[in-house]
Amino acid sequence: MTSVQDILNSRRTVYRFTERVVEESNLEIAFEAASNAPCHKQTHPWNYYVLGLETRRKLLPTVISMAKEKASKAGGDGANQSVNRAVSKIMDTPALIAVTTKLSPKDSFREEEDYAATVCSLHNLVLSLWGMGIGAQWSTGSLTRHPSTYSVLGIDGEKERVVGFLKAGYPESIPKIEKKSSSDIRKYLP
Repeated sequence: MTSVQDILNSRRTVYRFTERVVEESNLEIAFEAASNAPCHKQTHPWNYYVLGLETRRKLLPTVISMAKEKASKAGGDGANQSVNRAVSKIMDTPALIAVTTKLSPKDSFREEEDYAATVCSLHNLVLSLWGMGIGAQWSTGSLTRHPSTYSVLGIDGEKERVVGFLKAGYPESIPKIEKKSSSDIRKYLP
């Protein structure tokens, strides 16, 4: 078993996954960790939607349309490549999870607290997965804000906000990233 410090210090965002299926039992272990995140006033504002292939297919018209639009704005002849890459990100990711947080339109402070708690929960999920050898990438791309995403997932946009998609799977490779040293990020004040 890896120590907590090792998990915290070794975790990296993974962009490429093997085809190996992420077992539901491992997801459940990670969701248990997510459920135990710190949460001011015990509001537990997060929800996780695990997207099966049928649901992912329903997202494809929007994914394809957005990829074509992005490619046309960029110019060049790469529209087909852009579409194929965008479709692959949805269909070929071993586990795809939409993450939401509760909205509190009449209480901006509560909404900010709940968003922070949701991010803590999401990070617990990511760290738990990492401890089992499963990598992840939190994506906040435009698909997460598109009205059709809310419709396909059955999410009421007046009660919840999608804060991102979590792509998870066994890493094909782990990026080597230089992080700032602790002396660069902390200051002791008198």
